[in-house]
Amino acid sequence: MDFTFSEEQQAALEAAKAVFAGTAPDAVPSPALTTGAVADDFDRPLWTRLAHADLLSLLLDERYGGAGLDAIALCLVLRESAKTLARVPLLENTAAAAAVQTYGSPELKEELLARSGRGEHVLTVAAHGRSGHDPAELAVAARRNADGTWALDGTQTSVPWAHTADTILVPAHADDTGLPLLALVPRTHKGVALAEQFSTTGERLADISLESAHIAPRYVIQAEGAWEWLRLLLTTGTCALALGLGEAVLRMTSEYTGKREQFGHPIATFQAVAVQAADRYIDLRAMEATLWQAAWRISSRTAGALPAAGDVAVAKIWASEGVRRVVQTAQHLHGGFGADTDYSLHRYHAWAKHLELSLGPAAAHEEALGDLLAAHPLG
Repeated sequence: MDFTFSEEQQAALEAAKAVFAGTAPDAVPSPALTTGAVADDFDRPLWTRLAHADLLSLLLDERYGGAGLDAIALCLVLRESAKTLARVPLLENTAAAAAVQTYGSPELKEELLARSGRGEHVLTVAAHGRSGHDPAELAVAARRNADGTWALDGTQTSVPWAHTADTILVPAHADDTGLPLLALVPRTHKGVALAEQFSTTGERLADISLESAHIAPRYVIQAEGAWEWLRLLLTTGTCALALGLGEAVLRMTSEYTGKREQFGHPIATFQAVAVQAADRYIDLRAMEATLWQAAWRISSRTAGALPAAGDVAVAKIWASEGVRRVVQTAQHLHGGFGADTDYSLHRYHAWAKHLELSLGPAAAHEEALGDLLAAHPLG
C-alpha cells in the first residue's frame, strides 16, 4: 500500500483546485429560514467548467473520452469540491457511470458513457439510508415480465438530484432470485413519480415512487456484485466529501481564533482552545488515512484479511463521527459569531450533518463491520 499519488492523480487534483478556486462557498439561506428548496437546479455553470476540465470523466476509459483513473483520483477531486460545498452531482454521476462501465453491456456503455463524461446526460443514484450491506434492505422490487422487460415497484426516499438528473440508477431486488440489480430509469419515465423532500441542508431531494415502471432489459444490470461495488464507491466518495468539508471548517476556525482577541490575546493561544483544535486535527488525519485505505482497496481490489467493505466501513465511521466533531467544535470556538447566518459556517454545519447520515451513520457501519468480523475472524 502506497499513498503517494501518481502524476495523473496529482493532475486531476490540480485541475480541481483550479476549477473550484473560482467558486464561492454555498451561501444559500439557512435551512431554518427556508420554506422550500434552495434552488430549482444544481450549479450548471460549475458543471460546465468541470466538464471542460475533464473532471466528469475521470473514471471512464479513453474510448469514452475519459482519463481511465481510479477511486483515489475521484476522492481527491471530491475533497476539493466539498471545501466550497459545490452543489453538483459529481459523486453520483461519476459513480453511476463507473458502474455502467464496469458491469453494463457494450451497447449501454456506448449509449451513455461519453455523454455522461461530457456532462450532457446527468446520472444520479437512488441510494440512501443504512449501511446497505444487506440486499434485503433494498426498497424497490423488480419482477421479470413475460416479454423480458422488468417491472419496478416500490419507493426510494431521499434521492439526491433526482429532480434535475436525466436518468436515475435504481438498485432493486429481483423477485425471482432475491439478488440485487441496477435499473437505469429516466426521470420522466411512465410509472415514475417524484415527490419533494429536503435534506438537513435545505437542498431538494426526491421521494421516488415506482409503480409498474417497465424497463427494457438493456437498461438493467444484473452482474453479480454490481450493487455492492457501487455502494462502496458512493460511501467512499461521501467520506472524501466529509474530509474536504472538515478541512475547510478547521481552517476557518484557525483563522477566526487567530484574530479574535480576549484579555488582550488571540484566543488561539489559550490552552483550552488549542487542545480542542488539536483534537479535531487528529480527527481529520484519521479520516484521511482511512479514506485513502478504502479508496485504495476499491481501486486495487486487493484481497485482504477483510473484504474491501471492511475498510469502507471504517472510513465511514471515522468520517461520520469526525466531521460531526469538527463542526461542533468550530461552532463552539466561534461563539455567537458561528450562529450568524450571514457567515458561511452554518452552511458547513448543515452539510456536515447531511454527510454524517448519508449512506448510513456511524452506528450502521459499526454493525456492518461487526458482521464482517464475525464472518472473517482476524488472527
